[in-house]
Amino acid sequence: METRTALVTGAAQGLGQEFAVALAGRGYRVAGLDLVPQPETAAKILDYVELTADVTDETQVCQGLERVIDRFGTLHVVVNNAGVYPAKPFEDTSVEEWRRIMRVNLEAPFLVTRAALPYLKAAGWGRVVNIASAAVLTAPPTMVPYVASKMGLIGFTRSLAAALAPYDITVNAIAPSMVRTATAERTVGADGGFEHVRDRQAVPRTQEPSDLVSTLLYVVDEGSGFLTGQTLNVSGGSAFL
Repeated sequence: METRTALVTGAAQGLGQEFAVALAGRGYRVAGLDLVPQPETAAKILDYVELTADVTDETQVCQGLERVIDRFGTLHVVVNNAGVYPAKPFEDTSVEEWRRIMRVNLEAPFLVTRAALPYLKAAGWGRVVNIASAAVLTAPPTMVPYVASKMGLIGFTRSLAAALAPYDITVNAIAPSMVRTATAERTVGADGGFEHVRDRQAVPRTQEPSDLVSTLLYVVDEGSGFLTGQTLNVSGGSAFL
């Protein structure tokens, strides 16, 4: 079987790094795209293409994908993981902050997926995975723009799944709880944020990046071709569907 190739955005640390390493461990050739260099991720993966680019910049995204194809020749999996999640009262949110959250969390998956689509079609098989959030179900009042962006991403997932099914390309989303990452520890998880979320989960611990690996590998698996347009809620029972 042909060796699969995967692109992971936001791969410098946290969940993106965990996903990149897990895919490499399953035999995928992996490229990571992030706004900052990715030395830690690159050190953990033998054959890794490190792309330093802005996911909201169409030109940079297209140039990065060209590098992936030049190196690996093909692309099969796209994981739209990059995101931002500032928390503040709605009335204090500026128009610029709203637009930035929408650009990173919703427009960037559109740009990356659209740029990757010709390569996925050429491969004859593909998986697109969008990282949403269980916040769309729990609706924290201090994260209105974030929740709106992730709900939009779920709609994007559903409609795109219908559009790409004829090409043997599935599109699904994974909705985690608050994951313990370095970024979350400095922001939403600080000052009791992790404890607040954990107290509302059925599973009484903070979610780690490793808790989402098995779900990602299931979604991208060769045998998961009948799963598309779905949002998998992996949030420790913070909400039940």
